[in-house]
Amino acid sequence: MTRLADIYPNSSHVQFHELEEKTDTEIWEFALANDFCIVTQDVDFAERSRLYGSPPKVVWLRCGNAPTSQVETLLRSGVDAIQELLSNPNFHCLELY
Repeated sequence: MTRLADIYPNSSHVQFHELEEKTDTEIWEFALANDFCIVTQDVDFAERSRLYGSPPKVVWLRCGNAPTSQVETLLRSGVDAIQELLSNPNFHCLELY
């Protein structure tokens, strides 16, 4: 995700880890084992976060089927909220609109 490397330098994508065909559970376990936060448009991860807490933390993008540029804008505008999510042990999931 080079578009966001300036504010999220250690971010990655499921494709880079050959996870695009894996189950939600396998992705969740990978994120947990590798200290990743899951950024998703999939409600299943938000629900899993509500059930199990964190780690991993979840950022749930509520923008629908948006173009990449819109997703990038959303992640940039939410940087402070995302940092708060990551640093606060009481927060497990953040919804960004």
